[in-house]
Amino acid sequence: MQSEEMVAAVTDPGEVGKDQHNKGDRFTVFVSNIFAWVFPLLMLVICTQVVLRTLGRSGIGPGNQAWMDDLQWWMYGSAVLIGIAYAVTTNSHVRVDIFYDGFPERKKRVYDAIALGWLFLPFIILCWDVTIHYAIASVVSDEGSSSPNGLHNLWILKVMMNVSFLLIGVAAWSAYVRALSQLTEPVLWRKLLYAFPTTMFLVNLAVFYVIWWAIYLTSPPDTQTRAIGRHPIFDEFDLGNWEIKYTIVITLVATFVLIGAARLLGRRSA
Repeated sequence: MQSEEMVAAVTDPGEVGKDQHNKGDRFTVFVSNIFAWVFPLLMLVICTQVVLRTLGRSGIGPGNQAWMDDLQWWMYGSAVLIGIAYAVTTNSHVRVDIFYDGFPERKKRVYDAIALGWLFLPFIILCWDVTIHYAIASVVSDEGSSSPNGLHNLWILKVMMNVSFLLIGVAAWSAYVRALSQLTEPVLWRKLLYAFPTTMFLVNLAVFYVIWWAIYLTSPPDTQTRAIGRHPIFDEFDLGNWEIKYTIVITLVATFVLIGAARLLGRRSA
């Protein structure tokens, strides 16, 4: 009796399930495949620096290769952040879940939709919001390397970090829509409702920045930005044992209005 031969297939994760990919998925794979070439270039830079160090050409002094140290971090950081988007799209990330593999396909898609829409996407939006200020401050100050021979336009890397979170957001949303489409018809109001934390977080950012800029533009020219954050609209009020911000109440109302409007538009178009 002949035993079955075990065959291992080497496939491109970006091509697996390609027929189910949407435009966001394919865009993520396209960008990621370009950035994948950063890794062999990174290996070349590392090997070059090792050789230079062996030859005594990267020590302390005006002839050191500090810019190579910076370049390695720039390349590695950019490629890894883009790699996160690729892993989300291709489901090739590390999944420490002993139960997931045994779930039926429909249950897997439910878990995917909840994990992406309720957990991962809000975190990515938070990362984007934090790093946009980080990037702007770096651009304004024309931040450079701490080493005289380093790469001095450090703001490029910090802007790249913020842009990377946008791509990760696109990848996560596209994967969420793909999972949702295998459960129900992914019309707009369902996308917004079933990813309620993500929708509310985005609306909250929009509400905050619209109010902040409205106050800023209508304030006297000598008003400090810190004073805007202390405007009464950003205060809290007591509701029983809880303290709730006015902006959160505005966000909740705006979120439900947005979902309701999407529902009405969906009915009309149908």
